[in-house]
Amino acid sequence: MATTRSRTTRERLLAAAREEFAAHGIAGARVDRIAAAAGVNKERIYANFGSKEALFQAVVTQAMAEHADGIGLPEGDLAEYVGRLYDFHRRHPTLLRLMLWEALHYGDRPFDSSSRQPSYRKKVEALAEALGRPADHHTAATLMVLIGLACWAHTMPQLARFLLEGESAETRHQLMRAQVVEFARRTLSTGQPGTASVDQRD
Repeated sequence: MATTRSRTTRERLLAAAREEFAAHGIAGARVDRIAAAAGVNKERIYANFGSKEALFQAVVTQAMAEHADGIGLPEGDLAEYVGRLYDFHRRHPTLLRLMLWEALHYGDRPFDSSSRQPSYRKKVEALAEALGRPADHHTAATLMVLIGLACWAHTMPQLARFLLEGESAETRHQLMRAQVVEFARRTLSTGQPGTASVDQRD
């Protein structure tokens, strides 16, 4: 019974923290607001997670696991994989907000990347197999571009509104989804996307 209660408390804290961090970021989030939203004493946060930063990491890890379950690996129809990414972030906007706050707070060195790195490596390997080429940095860069295609309109919704002036929100989403999928399809159909050479001279 105690284990079930503890699990329920942890789940409530994670749900409340996700909303708080998505709205206010790491620095702006308040543990007392998280505890109040979860209906527990704020000492439960430290008992379950140890610190606010560790709680943020747990929230991101949970959100990324849901993302992986909902999207799957980049295989099969890769253009539709981009479409699935677009759809996921439209339905679940908090993940992008969490990652933007993480980038603002930590730059390119998040609090704990060790638990997430293997999942990205697996995605690069799946994309490499789908494209029939090595799982190297060129393939990783291609994956980054595909993710960017799917996410940018959700990251900058005001830009989509300016550019697609006069269209309803639903029409904007339909237009953007169709465009990113078609763009990905045309790019990937060229044979060797993402193989540009890099001049490493200073």
